[in-house]
Amino acid sequence: MTDREQLLDDLRPVAFAIAYRMLGSVSEAEDVVQEALLRVHQALDSGEKIASPQAFVATIATRLAIDELRSARARRERYVGEWLHEPIITDGVDDPARHAETADSLSLAMLVVLESLSPEQRAVLLLHDVFDYGYPEIAPIVGKSEDNVRQLASRARRHIEQRRPRFQTTREQQEELARRFFAAAEQGDLAGLEALLAHDVELTGDGGGKAPALAHTLRGRNRVARTVSKGFRRAVRLPGVSLRRVEVNGAPGALFLDAEERLISVVALDMADGQISAIRAVSNPDKLTHLGPVGDARSLLRSGRSR
Repeated sequence: MTDREQLLDDLRPVAFAIAYRMLGSVSEAEDVVQEALLRVHQALDSGEKIASPQAFVATIATRLAIDELRSARARRERYVGEWLHEPIITDGVDDPARHAETADSLSLAMLVVLESLSPEQRAVLLLHDVFDYGYPEIAPIVGKSEDNVRQLASRARRHIEQRRPRFQTTREQQEELARRFFAAAEQGDLAGLEALLAHDVELTGDGGGKAPALAHTLRGRNRVARTVSKGFRRAVRLPGVSLRRVEVNGAPGALFLDAEERLISVVALDMADGQISAIRAVSNPDKLTHLGPVGDARSLLRSGRSR
């Protein structure tokens, strides 16, 4: 590997970490990364002196992500069903999204909150609070004055603090909650499930019109518990289907796999104040291909009905 290739390889996780948090999409983030690295390569070819390659690529990736976010929002308005972020599996692997992270910034719960911010607010908050850039460095990246950048960060931070849980759930509590949740779901233990769920828990599925999923988000402990119990029991009874516990975006989750170990769905749990506050299931195959081979959920369901 040449020095140039090594540099670009080192810059890739920096660009991806920013782009994924901005966009919540692996495929869109990878497009941003490719374009950002190409521009670094072209700048070096033209003889441009780059004092800090990391700052250079962060600037490009952020600007590209802001532009991509504006067009992505229009596409998401036409999306079939509920739209969820593309999950990444983070248990014990050197995933590029984890190189410059705080666990909170990678969680699906935080990505959902970030969706409510403007592209510039999101960029400023991430660059300052997650990636440790100073306001004077951020100002030229987003094309604002330093005072405006500070105001954007302050408003974004207030908005996020209003939606944070009052009490954080420890890693040990999360693991125990997840263990009990998946055991109760597979066993059809309705009372056990309800005991783990927050009163206003939400259940959201994203099939993108290409895989079975809930049409709309369900809310409420009893409704969610009944739906989860029924769905899990039906899934694990399908021929060859198995459930594998994993860490999804830094929090407990699971994969549903078919008999050939192809991915059917990713389930992620959000936890707050010692309870499960949200359950998210992504089954749209387009959002799972970056994780490996993807199975056909509809065919599986048809085969289950014919048995």
